[in-house]
Amino acid sequence: MMLFNELRKHGKLAAKRHPMYDKNRFGKYAMYAMAVFWAGYLMFFGTTFAFAFDTNSMEPYHILNSGLVFILALDFILRFPLQKTPTQEVKPYLLMPVQRNRVIDFLLIRSGLSSYNLIWLFMFVPFAIITIPKFFGIWGVFTYCTGIWLLMIFNNYWFLLCRTLISERIWWIMLPLLVYGGIAAAILIPEDKSIVAKFFINWGEGYIEGNWLVFIATLAAIAAMWFINRKLMAGLIYAELNKVEDTKINASEYKFFEKYGEELKMLLRNKACKNSLRMVILVVIAFSLLLSFTEVYDGTGMKNFITVYNFAIFGILFLLQIMSYEGNYIDGLMSRKESIYTLLRAKYMLYSIGILIPLILTIPAMVMGKISVLTSISWAVFTIGFIYFCLFQMAVYNVKTMPLNAKITGRQNAGTGLQSLISAATFGIPLLLYALLKIGLGETATSWVLLVIGLGFVLTSRIWLKNVYNRFMKRRYKNMEGFRDSRE
Repeated sequence: MMLFNELRKHGKLAAKRHPMYDKNRFGKYAMYAMAVFWAGYLMFFGTTFAFAFDTNSMEPYHILNSGLVFILALDFILRFPLQKTPTQEVKPYLLMPVQRNRVIDFLLIRSGLSSYNLIWLFMFVPFAIITIPKFFGIWGVFTYCTGIWLLMIFNNYWFLLCRTLISERIWWIMLPLLVYGGIAAAILIPEDKSIVAKFFINWGEGYIEGNWLVFIATLAAIAAMWFINRKLMAGLIYAELNKVEDTKINASEYKFFEKYGEELKMLLRNKACKNSLRMVILVVIAFSLLLSFTEVYDGTGMKNFITVYNFAIFGILFLLQIMSYEGNYIDGLMSRKESIYTLLRAKYMLYSIGILIPLILTIPAMVMGKISVLTSISWAVFTIGFIYFCLFQMAVYNVKTMPLNAKITGRQNAGTGLQSLISAATFGIPLLLYALLKIGLGETATSWVLLVIGLGFVLTSRIWLKNVYNRFMKRRYKNMEGFRDSRE
């Protein structure tokens, strides 16, 4: 217990000593406000479901329990941008007389007790208070919410397992897809209630009744996920720190990019960059297929959100942390005149060309009539114009080095408060602007306005990139100090 308390104190001190700590304060308050907003949103959904599911055929909690797997799948997806694997904090303690497994145990305990695992209770608690007391009393509400919390802890460790495996081999993404997809198909395809749906209904009712066998089975599943994560993380940490796996370097020159080829080499040669690139391509493909061939995102708001997401995700993933990968070799870049400006130009050109990937993937949606050609092109141009303009401002303020190859032991923070704000604004401002313009001008005129705004920023890219470069150079010594301090 003393070791766990010491490690917890070290985590707090590490956050305060972080070079981006001062910039995080405003962002943290904004994130707290956003958390309160989503908590209220979930309470609204819980109350709505309690009355909407009140039918004569089934009790509301039976209906909700039959779809528990869909909530778990949604929780699993939301964890990708919000939660990282905890193994990055093991490395500093390997040179100390502390057992590696005990450090991993602490990190897994902290992950299981994270407040994030309580967020869904904002929906389930009001739902349970309205629907359960008439048959099972307040005790049924307590045991049901406790069971849901344990399910989220299990989902937390299941996510950590999948995230760790995916970081090693991208094809492991098929594991959660097959699991959640198979369970969903078993529930939805049969005309009558399937065995799987009945299992979830009975499992949820076991929580409500306080059935100790159901709770023991849940705890056993959590323990099994714990043990698998513990063994897997320990093995991968040992392999990565001891360089068991050799890295093969592709010596391609990418002559078609001439002097801008270095940026493409960085993306395709380094493990962390390649893994992120593969993930984002798979996500864009998945959302494009859902938009084109299903009715899931047929609502106007959701169609626009998915379209903006597909176009902006490439930039957000890499440009939000712009210069952070270069922090590994920033001293070499600074030794050459205007190499930073050339690098910024290269990044802008590469990610602007990369917008062709989601643009091509939206062609089926255009053919199916889900989205117009003008709307798709206007969002693409608006992305490489206005959205990239906003993201490139982070080049001035980012001072944290991101590891190029360390996927398991690298410092995998969820991002600074400023980065979180910019990321949220990247989606929120365009969608709000679109909604306001559409009310006053109509859909076609709004698309033209977005196109003109985007073109304005594209045509003036040399001007604002030069401005970013000049501001970066004014604070270059402070930035270089931050990159050195946070280097692996």
